[in-house]
Amino acid sequence: MFGIPGGSRLILIVFLGSPIYGAELTLVAPSPTPQSTQGISSNPAAANASPGTGELQKLILDMTGIHDDHGVRVGGVWLGNSNWLMSGGAEPGNVSWNSAFITDLLVDLEKLTGWWKGADLGIQFLQFNGQNTNGAAGSVQGYNSLPGHRPLDRTELYQLWVFQRFLDDKVSVRVGKSLPNVDFGNVLEPVAITQTELIIPAVSGLLYTPVFVNPSMLGVIPGYYNSACGVTLGFYPVDWWFLKYGFFDGSLAAGIQTGLTGPHFNGYYFNIWETGLTWRVGPNKQPGKIAVGYWDQTGQLNGPNGISENGTSGIYLYGSQRLWYQHPGKDTSGISGFFQFGVNQSNTLPVNQYFGTGLTAFGLVPGRLKDSTGIGMSWAWLNPNVTNRSSELMFQTYYQANIWQSVYLEPAISYIPTPGASSSLGGAWASTLQMTILF
Repeated sequence: MFGIPGGSRLILIVFLGSPIYGAELTLVAPSPTPQSTQGISSNPAAANASPGTGELQKLILDMTGIHDDHGVRVGGVWLGNSNWLMSGGAEPGNVSWNSAFITDLLVDLEKLTGWWKGADLGIQFLQFNGQNTNGAAGSVQGYNSLPGHRPLDRTELYQLWVFQRFLDDKVSVRVGKSLPNVDFGNVLEPVAITQTELIIPAVSGLLYTPVFVNPSMLGVIPGYYNSACGVTLGFYPVDWWFLKYGFFDGSLAAGIQTGLTGPHFNGYYFNIWETGLTWRVGPNKQPGKIAVGYWDQTGQLNGPNGISENGTSGIYLYGSQRLWYQHPGKDTSGISGFFQFGVNQSNTLPVNQYFGTGLTAFGLVPGRLKDSTGIGMSWAWLNPNVTNRSSELMFQTYYQANIWQSVYLEPAISYIPTPGASSSLGGAWASTLQMTILF
């Protein structure tokens, strides 16, 4: 039913087995809303349900002498990057620019009303202006996560949801327009436990798209910047295990830009289930996480050359592990690793099988605790009905420097030896310089 590319099984076993062999393993609670801003993701708009920090609002309130925000937090993020395709790809020498701006309103409804307990309201607006950066490189997976589907200039109501917790936070419900890829398949979500110093900050700051959406789900799962209406249920019956289910408008699979429209629910539905475990391991209690998911897309899906299918489905697996602490018990500096895997049985989606992995170093430069650097490998086996290249391999390395407060500057180098758009394309080398401002 689902094929597995040769070698992926061995890589997965080695990665999962090595950190915990011969060590004491303690299961711990997952954190659905991690707050660390150390070593942030390169695209908080794609990895966080509420990407703002509220720092600008706090500054304004302090200046005006107001000491009660009534549970209302206003924040947001601006992301801007420039890209130079140094060689290879579809348009060698291409220079492109991308900008994404999100304003974020997060309301603690219990604090605001005094009676609506355990509830939050989230509202975000998005403005994106960009260029076909990934197309110029001939990349199917995307070495830059900011530009996505056309139109590449858009203004939209990005998110509008209510999040409700029940039974001492053991059950949660999110209803409205949201980002399924934040709650499902999110390999970047930190493993946060009671002790702050044990948090894995952001897991990785890689710029490429696969860390934000598993490529085996490209074209079906809503996410940045095509959010969708639906509901997410979360179950946390014990401290170390979770189960989640989501039901969403699946019109993205029909080519509808759900980020720019309201709900459709016209026969195209996206269902997704995920379950996982979290733990601490070794004498320094390094946190880790593993999760597996299944998704199902309904409706008539159309591909090139008249190819179509009635729905499709797939499975995915991901995990992260803190491998080493530089100063155990003092700060979060150290090294973490992650992996991703995905497979589907689709005749129309661009990617049928996927494996990715990476390493991240946090705060290893003296005096630069908020900096991170990392490397990642992303390997997608492509649908032969969509492209004449069998697979796309991609490597990326970056250094994310904290400039001031929540301002980050991140240069990155990407190498795509086999751009997936066509077998005639030569290996692509690309450089990116990105600035991220959280407020």
